[in-house]
Amino acid sequence: MPTDAQNSGKQPDIESVRNRSLITRLSTLTRPVRNLFLYSSVYLAVIAMAEVVLVSKLLALPLTPAPVVAGLLTFAVYGNDRLTDLETDAKTAPARTAFVRRYQDGFYVLAAIAYGLAVALSVLGGPISFGLSLLPGVFWILYACDWIPSLPSGTQRLKEVFLLNSTLVAVAWALIIVCLPLTYAGAAASPAVGVVFLFFVLATFVNTEIPNVRDKEGDSEIGVRTLPVVVGVRWTKYILYGITTLTAVLLGVAFVANIINFSEAVVLLVSLLFLNGVIFCLNRTENDSALAVAAECTRLPAFVIVVLPLLSQ
Repeated sequence: MPTDAQNSGKQPDIESVRNRSLITRLSTLTRPVRNLFLYSSVYLAVIAMAEVVLVSKLLALPLTPAPVVAGLLTFAVYGNDRLTDLETDAKTAPARTAFVRRYQDGFYVLAAIAYGLAVALSVLGGPISFGLSLLPGVFWILYACDWIPSLPSGTQRLKEVFLLNSTLVAVAWALIIVCLPLTYAGAAASPAVGVVFLFFVLATFVNTEIPNVRDKEGDSEIGVRTLPVVVGVRWTKYILYGITTLTAVLLGVAFVANIINFSEAVVLLVSLLFLNGVIFCLNRTENDSALAVAAECTRLPAFVIVVLPLLSQ
């Protein structure tokens, strides 16, 4: 029979092997779910829903179906965008592209169903909600499809137009995230709505340019002009820091002018703080894909701060 002294050198190794085996098996079992969550744009839909809830609480609006509509629209539009750019994304996001290509028939169906459901639900919010639900589809056609007949520059998609590409994405999603809950609640626009809208436009613009750092080489090859392609990564970071600083100043002025209160300003500043952390890490880590996901998640801390107290009531 082995003694404790004899076991002391072997037992940890066995446990270590068992633990590694368990982790490997769990990783294998959860990989399909993780890939579906990340690569099919499901996580973007969840974030969009959280952002609409956040806006509803900041603007003291009642909860409505608006978060569900925003989530469905996000899933549909980003799903279609990934299906449209399979060839070009193969260079910048090969793992995601392989996953989407493998299940592309199912994605087409799910994206169509999601958009149809979103439009149908938007009718409950009235004609303006219905009109807003159509905007992402219209903007996506303008942004990603070859609809421009012929310009001297050879540009056929707004996705290829410098700065206009990211600005279009930022404005479109700010309209959905901020205005959709307003129309559902029948609330009027106010200076606070304007501040929150500008916050989401500027923050979403930064979010859009962060993955462009990862995609710099691929975008340059296919002629898509983004900040990293045109001015380089270093100046892109300076510009993104400038935009977040401008956003912080906007929140400060809005607080001093009594447009938003102290807690609202702090919640949004927390989000900016996380966004600046992601910008700081650009070009400092090899996992730029994780930074792109992290940038999309920078409003979640603000969501948690706002929602957690409500759960304890």
